[in-house]
Amino acid sequence: MKAAYIEKFGGPEVLQYGDLPDPVAAPGEVVVDVHAATVNAADWKFRAGEYARHSNVKFPQIPGRDFSGVVSAVGDGADLKVGDAAFGVLGAGKEGTYCEKIAIPAALVAKKPDGLSHINAAALALTGLTAINSVEDTLKLQRGETILIQGGAGGVAGFAIQFAKYLGARVITTCSAANVDYVRGLGADQVIDYNAQNFTRVVSGCDAVFDTVGGDVAKQSFAVLKPGGRAAFIASGAEAPKPDRSDVTALRPPVPRSRKAMERIAEVFMAGGVKPPEVKLYKLSQAADAHRLSQSRHFRGKLVFQVR
Repeated sequence: MKAAYIEKFGGPEVLQYGDLPDPVAAPGEVVVDVHAATVNAADWKFRAGEYARHSNVKFPQIPGRDFSGVVSAVGDGADLKVGDAAFGVLGAGKEGTYCEKIAIPAALVAKKPDGLSHINAAALALTGLTAINSVEDTLKLQRGETILIQGGAGGVAGFAIQFAKYLGARVITTCSAANVDYVRGLGADQVIDYNAQNFTRVVSGCDAVFDTVGGDVAKQSFAVLKPGGRAAFIASGAEAPKPDRSDVTALRPPVPRSRKAMERIAEVFMAGGVKPPEVKLYKLSQAADAHRLSQSRHFRGKLVFQVR
């Protein structure tokens, strides 16, 4: 099969394109012929060798975590069948979707609705999984509450804005001036241009914060919470930053993989609760270019490999 892969950790230039062996379905697994896979920030962090758990990996390694495609082989005990259109996210700590075929436990894969294209299913998979786990399962956002979502133009945050509105919350978000209209179109009630305003001076009394930016933005986010408020962080490493006040809670969403989680994404999409993000398409052979843009963080929506 064709794949984009690395033989060593490093910058975008270490990404290669070529042939690697086809995977085989073990018991409980399916092989999926990948139609689309996406670029997530985790992919270039993996490529650069930033994850300690990968310190002893054997090369070559294929980056990538989410996908959509068609089941082409079924292992013993797997409950999907050849020809099923399916989408999902690889198990926690696993990489390997920048390729034409993947083997994955059937229990992590959901059937793709007919009304959702492969490109959009892949674009919603890890972003949707992360946003729903953060907003609904971790923050437990309720109808009528106010949430500040940091970095609204990104893939996860863009899904989160729509999903929080779907749950009946009031949504404030931050972005650059170029993306103000974009995030308003996603449903944000209040938009702060972070280059023109300090969000801590114009926002207060929030029930919840969902931070997708990290760094100083994450640490400053505690200031806008009301007493008893809670904040979830996905860009500050494996643990949430420690709050500088004792009356709020800092949380790190676990983002567990499951078929049920994928089915929740499909359910919300089919109900009109979220629309697919803006998408920029790449070929697998353009993986280095896709990583350069992803690493710059100056884009909106999702970068997607159209594999077939």
